[in-house]
Amino acid sequence: MIAEMREALHAALGGEISEPVLLAGGASKEAWAVDADGEALLVRRAAGSVIHRHTLSLENEFAVLQAAHSAGVKVPKPLQYISDLAGREAFVMERLQGETIGRRVVRKEELATARERLPVQMADELAKIHAIPTAHVPFLYEAKLERMVEELDEVDEPHPAIELGLWWLRENRPAPREPVVVHGDYRIGNLVVGDAGLVGVLDWEFAHLDDPVRDLAFALVRAWRFGVPEKRLGGVGPVEPYVERYNELTGFDVQPEELDYWELAGNVGWAIGCLTQMQRHLTGQDRSVELAILGRLGVEVEYEIVNLLERFAA
Repeated sequence: MIAEMREALHAALGGEISEPVLLAGGASKEAWAVDADGEALLVRRAAGSVIHRHTLSLENEFAVLQAAHSAGVKVPKPLQYISDLAGREAFVMERLQGETIGRRVVRKEELATARERLPVQMADELAKIHAIPTAHVPFLYEAKLERMVEELDEVDEPHPAIELGLWWLRENRPAPREPVVVHGDYRIGNLVVGDAGLVGVLDWEFAHLDDPVRDLAFALVRAWRFGVPEKRLGGVGPVEPYVERYNELTGFDVQPEELDYWELAGNVGWAIGCLTQMQRHLTGQDRSVELAILGRLGVEVEYEIVNLLERFAA
């Protein structure tokens, strides 16, 4: 496979190509590290299936990356879309240097200074993302909360905690905000982090149009704190500097109750996501220990949903 990839990359990019290295991680996309004429590149290539039916094609994800790069967002420089790379679509981008593994980001001693800076830096980048003109990405769809109900129905299993969460979200929704371009998965684990803080924003496959606070709050979901639950913002710090900076840049004046609401929505969405990914394994669509483990993780997320509902009712 490696020889085939090297040959395909040489045909697509030309020049001298190093031996490609398949990087670990990624449930629905392959990531290959390669050097082309000495330039450090990362090739994002389609896998056998996608996590979610609303996942962007790599062609559209590449277009979103281009729009983000043009808007000044810290992203890898997009270089080339390839419609057929050894039988699957792919695109090539700059390979950034830094840490992406969430558990390392929240714990490594050498990233202590970075963690202090991340709340404000994350707000800076998210404000830029939410300012991307929708006309630059006309293919993006607008997501609705009701879609989560449809996705849970497709699982066809009783999950009372999730159903209670969906009921609460329907009954307590804050006034909707004008939809903006959102990343859709903005959190620790999808950011490249270096000694000085945020280096780049990765994984744009879930970009869509939505309430901006939904994007803002997704980084608060307990699963993305990676074992440091007391630090509400992704296990790296308090939420207040993050929201204050975001409000300063956008003028949106996001209120605490909005953040609570969308944090719950993020947990409900991720709990359903765990179930749908588990189904990929159970049905034989994608046999994977990682996907099977998500079935167990989903129970932990359901427990968090109940905890949040209890807190809101107090």
